[in-house]
Amino acid sequence: GLNPRLAFAICAAAFGSAFQHGYNLGIINAPQALIEDWLNETENATTGEYLDEGKETILIATMVSIYCVGGMIGGAMTGLIAERFGRKGGLLFNNIFAIIAAFLFGFCKMANSFGMLVFGRLVIGVNSGLNAGLCPMYLSEIAPINLRGAIGTAYQLVLTISILFSQIMGLETILGTDNLWPIALSLTGLGAVFQLLTLPLCPESPKFLLGTKDDPVSAQRALTWLRNTNNVQDEMAEMRNEAEAAKLVPSVSVREIITNPTLRIPLIISLMMMLAQQLSGINAVIFFSTSIYKNAGLSEEASINATIAMGTMNVLMTFISLVMVEKFGRKTLMLAGLTGMLVDAFLFFICLLIKDMAQWISYFSIFLVILFVVMFATGPGSIPWFFVTELFAQNARPTASSIAVAVNWTAAFIVGLCFLPLQQLMGAYVFLIFVALLSLFIVFTWFKVPETKGRPIDEITAMFKQQAYGDDRV
Repeated sequence: GLNPRLAFAICAAAFGSAFQHGYNLGIINAPQALIEDWLNETENATTGEYLDEGKETILIATMVSIYCVGGMIGGAMTGLIAERFGRKGGLLFNNIFAIIAAFLFGFCKMANSFGMLVFGRLVIGVNSGLNAGLCPMYLSEIAPINLRGAIGTAYQLVLTISILFSQIMGLETILGTDNLWPIALSLTGLGAVFQLLTLPLCPESPKFLLGTKDDPVSAQRALTWLRNTNNVQDEMAEMRNEAEAAKLVPSVSVREIITNPTLRIPLIISLMMMLAQQLSGINAVIFFSTSIYKNAGLSEEASINATIAMGTMNVLMTFISLVMVEKFGRKTLMLAGLTGMLVDAFLFFICLLIKDMAQWISYFSIFLVILFVVMFATGPGSIPWFFVTELFAQNARPTASSIAVAVNWTAAFIVGLCFLPLQQLMGAYVFLIFVALLSLFIVFTWFKVPETKGRPIDEITAMFKQQAYGDDRV
């Protein structure tokens, strides 16, 4: 069960890591207009001219999207860092990137350097990509089997909290001003400071110490600390079984994980779950919410309040899913969330087509935006992050996490790059793309995704071996 030491380790890992991911997703939106003004002022002071609209758009798009490029790089590095430094050690090492980025953000305006801002976004993207792989791995490996899903959901919970925090910090009454926006961006360093103060007090992953370092004494000591009891013999025996099974198979390479059917099956499932998260339309719906609020006749202040309300609902539902994931299981919540999003996206599409027919349609659209976020937080928002760690044994987990996280960030980059041009080309019909994709993910989840709630890793890997070499094939 949960005890104060385990809870402390969860907070040290999750609040120091997921904070970077969520905060830097949300914080750039509020000061975007201020950054555009600063860019024009800098250009005018240098050349005597202002930026044309096309160049300004390219510069802002570069600043926003390069965060995902950094995420791809960090995600691809997950396996290497996790094996070289350990799960805890990798998280501590990763804070170097966050501190560098915070410094670049804080002084970019003073130095009149847009390049510092863009490079800072790239560096914090690398940090967030690594966090997205390392933190769920650490949480999964320190969690008891009966709490593995709930503890794994902690990453997404902190991510949603940090997005909401960034929205509040970006308000004009707080840090969303011409002079203070660099400070708002540099607050990303808070997560790094918190983790550097707290995580050293926690042990390394016992599974890493036993399986990779072959140090059973340190592994038992770490497990005893995490469970706050000396009665850890049964769990140590299970970990030894996993470690012994892993010794029979060498560390898994990218080639091996793709060509070996026993590993390829869970890899495909992991990648589909990551794609389901990013290609569901969540980022597009959140982006489109601004124009929906304006169409409903909301004032600027009311629109901001509606956005914060949406962020609050995201946090609340993610917290509820933390409880539900151990009660109803991963597959059930994924199906419920994806199905709800499918129905919601289709109704949203209809509303966009007929929004001028009546005022209530615009208000109903606001409800649909919030409902879409609620259904996303029910399962698709949190489950993919830790699901990959539940499908693979110790020797394959770092490589699988690297691939899955890199694919997640790549999909996020594609959505960010393509949505606006597609929306301009197709109008409301762009949401039919998400309806089709959600339908695909629902069918795949129903037929191919196993339930992992309460199942030890050796049972899960044995199931994939049977599917690969037995009668039940994927």
